[in-house]
Amino acid sequence: MDVARVHNAQEERKSAGAKASDAIDVTDAAILDMLEADGRATLAQLAKVSGLSVSAVQSRVQKLERRGVIAGYRAVVDQEKRGLPISAFVSVTPLDYAQECDIPCKLEGVEGIVSCYSIAGAPSFLLVVRVASPGRLEELLNLIHRTVPVNTETTLILQTYFEG
Repeated sequence: MDVARVHNAQEERKSAGAKASDAIDVTDAAILDMLEADGRATLAQLAKVSGLSVSAVQSRVQKLERRGVIAGYRAVVDQEKRGLPISAFVSVTPLDYAQECDIPCKLEGVEGIVSCYSIAGAPSFLLVVRVASPGRLEELLNLIHRTVPVNTETTLILQTYFEG
């Protein structure tokens, strides 16, 4: 009986240790902050910010990538210069809530839809869309309505002051 208790206590400590090692510490947070600000930051820059050696930073970044904390790297593109000056939020409310869970899958990959968020409140989803013109926005909204049975409400984005 005592052996079983000791074994269980050891297993609990191992589990707690694994959870503690998955925690984001101050050093990881500093690395993540810098990478969020500049995804092209060098290991030397990350080492300077974190106070670690370059090899230690590289190891930390690789661990953060393996754990999925760092999900990827991306370029920040000026959408106006790209030819997509019209951005909008589209609130999506299902007409039939029995089909609600199908909506994101059916809209994924539709050209012009940048992202889809599940939200709390009357609309079920919030889309971020980018298009070249008001006419293209109207075409996209019509396509959304043909693809899924929903009501939509569109809010044009006039200016973005900052993004996270």
